[in-house]
This record gives sequence, C-alpha cells and structure tokens, in this order.
Amino acid sequence: MIGMLAGRVEAVDASAALIMAGGIGFETRMPAADLSALHAGQEVNVYTSLNVSQDAITLFGFLAQASKRMFMQLQKVSGIGPKVALSLLSTLPPDKLARAVADGDATALAKAPGLGKKGAQKIILELKGSIDLTQIEGKPAAGAPRADTGTLQVVEGLISLGWRAQDAEEAVRSVCADNDIATPLAGDDVPRVLKLALAALDRGR
Repeated sequence: MIGMLAGRVEAVDASAALIMAGGIGFETRMPAADLSALHAGQEVNVYTSLNVSQDAITLFGFLAQASKRMFMQLQKVSGIGPKVALSLLSTLPPDKLARAVADGDATALAKAPGLGKKGAQKIILELKGSIDLTQIEGKPAAGAPRADTGTLQVVEGLISLGWRAQDAEEAVRSVCADNDIATPLAGDDVPRVLKLALAALDRGR
C-alpha cells in the first residue's frame, strides 16, 4: 500500500496533482484547499490512501494527517465512498467537518456536492460520538491512549484491496480478539493480522 509520497509537484489541476516520487509520477486526487496550496516545482510530503474499485485504481492525497484520518473515518459510513469523502473535505476543513458531525450540523455537511441532506444526516447518525476531535484538530488529550497506527495500516491495506472500511475494521477487531493479539498493534503483528483479516473476509463472502 502507499501511505505517503515525498517528492516534487510536476503539475496541478482542478482535481489532482501530479507528484514525482522515486522516478514515478503519481496522479493524486486531493481536497481543493490542498490543491490550491501546491505549485509546480514544490517539494512536498503527501499522506495518501489508495482506493481500488472494479473500474479504477485511485490515489487520494492530503497535506495533513488530520485530513487523511477524517477521510478514512467518513468511509466507515455505509454508502459513503472516497469521492464523497473527498467532496466533504473540499467543502469543510477536517476540524470544522468533525465539529459539524459532533454538533449534528447536517446543513453544513449537506453543502458538499454529491451528498445531500439525507446523506449528511446518515453521517451524523453513524459517526457522532466516534470521532476523536483531539486527533482531528491536532490537540493531544491529557492521558489519551497511544494511537493504533498498526491497525490503521491493516485497515488501509484492506481498503486498498477493495473492502469497505467498516468491514475491514470489524475483521481486524475480530481476528485480534480470536487470536489474542494485543492492540495497539505492534509493527511485527501487522502482516499477520492483515493475512488473518483477509482470510476472514474471504470466508464471509
């Protein structure tokens, strides 16, 4: 999976940036605010999420980890795919988007093209109370538990193989519990959990 690109911006258009990294040009779809901050020749670090669908392989990118975290959170909602998640992040920055969910502000969310009022209400219903505002807003909470980056890596890997975020997270939770694998996941456990979760998802088809 591709988790981050470090390279040079070759070109920017209304929907994507072309980023050269390791001699390869990656077309990376990004929120509008991130694209407006880029220009050709700029050296950048872009946090990425790879989406594999039946008809396309698309790389999504973000200049801030908070945006990527929110992008992944939004896809936990049934019926919300990466295009709508990106549209939301192009309409509202991650901190304001998280605050709108926390406050139940469907009107603010519904401003995103392709979503609508019903979709906004669904996001609030499924995500309200589950978004960690301290992570999204970049403010560490006192005594907050260590972020489970290992689980995030496994879930992103499963999403990149075409599984829904909600199914991927449930599979990871299940195999960790069934095999007494401690969380947050240690780096050495990531390949094993990914393999177990893939097997579990395949059995459930």
